[in-house]
Amino acid sequence: MPLGAALAVVALAAAAGVTQASLDAAGFGQWTYGFFADRYPLFFAAIAYGVVRVALLPLVAPKWRGWLGALLGAALVIVLSLHPTYGGLVLRAGFSVGGVAFLSGQPLALAQGLGAVAAASLLGAALGLAALVARGLPRRGSWGRALVRGLLRFLALAWALGVLASARDLGLSGFPRSALSGAQAGLAMGIVLMAFLPHALLGLVRPRASVESTPGRR
Repeated sequence: MPLGAALAVVALAAAAGVTQASLDAAGFGQWTYGFFADRYPLFFAAIAYGVVRVALLPLVAPKWRGWLGALLGAALVIVLSLHPTYGGLVLRAGFSVGGVAFLSGQPLALAQGLGAVAAASLLGAALGLAALVARGLPRRGSWGRALVRGLLRFLALAWALGVLASARDLGLSGFPRSALSGAQAGLAMGIVLMAFLPHALLGLVRPRASVESTPGRR
C-alpha cells in the first residue's frame, strides 16, 4: 500500500496536469518554487510513501499504541519533509552532507551516497520512532534480528532517496515547471517504483511479537 500510494500521487499529478503555476494558484506556492522543488521534483512521492506507511500501524499494532504511532509518525514525516519549505530538513540534510563531501574532494558518487544516507537518517528516524511507539521493543532474544532488519530497511530507504535525487540524471525533465505527460509520466512512475520497491518488499517481512504484545497460542 505505501508503494501504491507513492505511484498513485505521481499518476494523479500527471493526470491532473500539475505544474508550479497551478499549485501556486491553489495557494501552495511555498512548496512549489525553489531549488529543492527543481532539483528533487519526485520527493513528494517519498512523503506519500512515508505517511501511508505509518498510517497502517493501527492494523498491525495493538489498540491505542497503533494509533499513537500513526499520528506521531505522520506528523514527523510531514514536518521533516515540508518545514520550512518543500524538502524540509530531510532534503536539506542530504544536500548539505553531500555538498560538503563533494567540496572536500570526495568522488561525486560517494558524495551522493552520503547525502542519501543523511536524508534517510531523518526520514527513517520518523518511520522507526512511529513503529517503536506502536509495537514496542523487540522481545528478548530477537534484538539481533531486529537490528539486521532495521539496517536493511535503512539501506533500502537510502537507496530510495538516492534514486529520487537522481531523477534528473535518469532523464526526467521539465517537471514541475511543466506538467508530466506521456513518456515523462511513465519515466517518473518507473523511477518511483525502482526507488521504493526494495523497501516495500522488506516491509512484507513481519517482525516477531514485541515485549508489549500478547503471546499467541502455540
